[in-house]
Amino acid sequence: MRFTMMFLCLALVVAAAAAPRGQAALPAGIPIWPEGVPGQIKDGGPEVVAEGRISNVHEPSLLPFPAAAGRATGTAVIVCPGGGYNRLAIEKEGVVTARWLNSLGVSAFILKYRLKEYGHPAPLRDVLRAVRLLRAEPARWGISADRIGVLGFSAGGHLAASAGTLFDDPDGKTGAALDAVSARPDFLVLVYPVIRLAGPHTHSGSGRSLLGANVTPELLERYSPDSRVTNQTPPSFLAHGGSDASVPPENSALFYLALRRAGVPAELHLYREGTHGIGLEPNHGPMSDWPGRCAEWLRARNLL
Repeated sequence: MRFTMMFLCLALVVAAAAAPRGQAALPAGIPIWPEGVPGQIKDGGPEVVAEGRISNVHEPSLLPFPAAAGRATGTAVIVCPGGGYNRLAIEKEGVVTARWLNSLGVSAFILKYRLKEYGHPAPLRDVLRAVRLLRAEPARWGISADRIGVLGFSAGGHLAASAGTLFDDPDGKTGAALDAVSARPDFLVLVYPVIRLAGPHTHSGSGRSLLGANVTPELLERYSPDSRVTNQTPPSFLAHGGSDASVPPENSALFYLALRRAGVPAELHLYREGTHGIGLEPNHGPMSDWPGRCAEWLRARNLL
């Protein structure tokens, strides 16, 4: 008995040491490229997990947080954490968001997508492959094929908006059989998103990490999602803080106006105050209520 107790204590110590302090354990990832990651960098080094963030991603995957069987609505959301295409705020904007979605009866899948080591089009291919993967086998995941959304924060918001505007773009395809499955999200949720990669309201760091340091102005404009909105862009919910000095609120406003011009149903919550990167944290004034407003929007669209 004494030996058994000592062994269990030692196992707990080892497990605690293996997980970063203050970070929740992550579920096993679902590889989104089981046939092999396209253009994978060989000997790219290990993935780095530190202080609730992940970087140096070479094996993109979905981290599943299924809704409880008794509450599941059939709605699924692919969550794209932010981090300037340099890293992923996997805890603050991933796990916390997934648990909130679960409380609404929504199954969440955190997307661990490729970053600056690859640049465009790797992140776009990852998010579109994730949509196709879920839509191809909805029963496997306990979801409905016509209730799949993408939610993104900051640079993850740029990726989500790109999914909603470039879902049929050749850049998002690899020639795999799964390319035949529609990658169009059914809805978007964008929270303090990066939209403009060109012009006065840009987040230049995201643009450099995604497209490189010597990118042309034309390419920056091409991959600013507001310039790619059509009447096929999915209905969208946006939230942004007026005191965001990292990603100016004009980003959300410009995307919203583009949606309006295209006749796409959209809702924008632009708060007088609200800094960048708050996630779902409380105590940030009215902007901390964005999850409640988002839940109302989802409910109004019969997604809850």
